[in-house]
Amino acid sequence: MTKVPDTNELIRAAPLIDNKEFEVLSSTVKVEFGGLSHTGKVRPINEDHYMIARLGRDQETLLTNLPEGDVPEHFQEAGYAMVVADGMGGAARGEVASRLAISTLAQLGLQFGRWNLRINERIAREVSERAARFYERVGAAVIEEGRADPSLTGMGTTLTGAFSAGNDLFVASVGDSRVYLFRRGRLLQLTRDQTYSQLLADMGQIPQHEVSTHHLRHVLTEAIGVGTGKINVKVRHLPLMNEDQLLLCTDGLTEMVDEEEIAGVLLRGQSPQDACQTLVDLALEHGGKDNVTVLLANYEIPV
Repeated sequence: MTKVPDTNELIRAAPLIDNKEFEVLSSTVKVEFGGLSHTGKVRPINEDHYMIARLGRDQETLLTNLPEGDVPEHFQEAGYAMVVADGMGGAARGEVASRLAISTLAQLGLQFGRWNLRINERIAREVSERAARFYERVGAAVIEEGRADPSLTGMGTTLTGAFSAGNDLFVASVGDSRVYLFRRGRLLQLTRDQTYSQLLADMGQIPQHEVSTHHLRHVLTEAIGVGTGKINVKVRHLPLMNEDQLLLCTDGLTEMVDEEEIAGVLLRGQSPQDACQTLVDLALEHGGKDNVTVLLANYEIPV
């Protein structure tokens, strides 16, 4: 079994860059995406949803009598968002919760988001705080929908997202849908499962290696749409490097395919869409006991 390094180990290997001294413009970063979701072999419906979006701002000079070169003919910057949600509640309730969570988050971004595509320390704090506020609004929306329709009572969902601008990456998660960073042949889990088995490990009652097999591993301690709406969202900010790969997935993948196999697939150098297909196929070959969703981004960052 390949040793999965601690988060701080990779951060020390690639220290945070002071954006005041060196800024990777978002316009110079190229990203290739893949995404795939499958119902699996056991469940009757797919309660997973996902979205990949390009967030851009641009300026195009249509008419001017300024000398050539005084203003750009066309300027464009872009950031990228990836979101995955794994609904729970049975029947159609989980499917409604995950769909509503992502659509609400997208609408909040359109209405109240700020197109922060050049990140410094102040803007990084703003992005993190805004993500936490958006997650709380999403939770409130899912709860309100459940109260309005008795057939949806008890629905909830995980919600895990990633936003990148230039070489800055932000990750936000509630539940147990994960984000992995694949860097230089090593797979690193950026999120921490909010489950009772992980809580037991954090309290020292079970060893960490038993978390993935413990009988309480499917019981969430945090989810969107349950409780009072107060969301314990975890937001991280870290740097991206050239040739990094970012993987978002529901537990339909990680329950069926271990991290060594996942890393092996990413080492093959397939296109992101082909790699997503390979990972979903592996989950189905290993039983496909749950819905499975996989998103993958390959980053090309100037060095």
